[in-house]
Amino acid sequence: MTEVFATLGPKCADEDILYRMLLEGMSGMRLNLSHTSLEESRELIGHYQNAMDRAGVQAQLLIDLQGGELRIGRFFDGLLLESGSEIELMPEDVQDGSASHSQALARGMMVVNRNGGIPVPRRVLAALDEGDEILLDDGRILLRVERTGGSARTHVIRGGQLTGGKSIKVRDKDIKGDILTRQDMENLRICRDFGVTAIMQPFVTSGEDLRLIRDFLRREGISQPRIFAKIENRQGVEHLDSIIPEADMIVIARGDLGNDVPLWALPAVQKNVSRRCRNAGCPFLVVTQMLSSMIHSPIPTRAEVSDIFNAVADGAAAVMVTNETAVGDYPVEVMRYLHQTVREAEDWREHERRDE
Repeated sequence: MTEVFATLGPKCADEDILYRMLLEGMSGMRLNLSHTSLEESRELIGHYQNAMDRAGVQAQLLIDLQGGELRIGRFFDGLLLESGSEIELMPEDVQDGSASHSQALARGMMVVNRNGGIPVPRRVLAALDEGDEILLDDGRILLRVERTGGSARTHVIRGGQLTGGKSIKVRDKDIKGDILTRQDMENLRICRDFGVTAIMQPFVTSGEDLRLIRDFLRREGISQPRIFAKIENRQGVEHLDSIIPEADMIVIARGDLGNDVPLWALPAVQKNVSRRCRNAGCPFLVVTQMLSSMIHSPIPTRAEVSDIFNAVADGAAAVMVTNETAVGDYPVEVMRYLHQTVREAEDWREHERRDE
């Protein structure tokens, strides 16, 4: 049976909503730990566990670690970047000494610099050259570097509203963070106390990445949960053959992957990874914008249900939605369409096998 995953968030935090999603066929939930921790999510996880008890099912809990994905610093208020304007990128550990900054630090946040600068990791600033293009928030915002140095002056090509903690990527440059961040290690040490059944590791580029995680779990005496390897860039695709033997599930994560290859090439990359996983007998999961229109609509587009169907027809062992249930208006309906489409694709696949 194809596993059907949703993502925990404020729009599905209610126990009754989670209960109804489970009745619609949900196999498990993903918890994104890029912006929170297991301890901070204790109440939300409790609602999920209560819903499982009511539904009489044992569903999965996946934690999506921070991993090697680079992110801008957390800051106090949102920032509107207007197309055609300029914005400074500043080292995230620079402090301005203001009262507002001190208050923000006490809440675990930063403030945007007085000149409107965005806090970013120093390793990103060190790698920048004039003319580089920078993608923020999974590519929703696009900047071009005009000047480099201790900071970087950029021109906003494609603007939008930006909040802290969003992803940052420099096109055509491989800048990677730590395999396990300090917060990742803290979350892993307590993961079994929260009933975690699987770990999603972002930006996996080699089998060694996964071996490091397994070694950490072994040293901490943590019984091995499943490890899902997220393929999110060209390096991951190129080294897939070394990743497959170390992974319990390959995740075709089309968000960042679609930023690292031309968007029109993404379907071919998905097909390539799917085929290689099938040939190796390795389960794979497809995720990103599977029902994106349902964030604000009670019904999906025809293209979306075709996308889900084709992923399962190609052999996907699991499919997942993210914002659709975490912040969308119709989480129960999302699960209904996702599960029903998966079932239809499974039936089709079975008929095809019998006809061969």
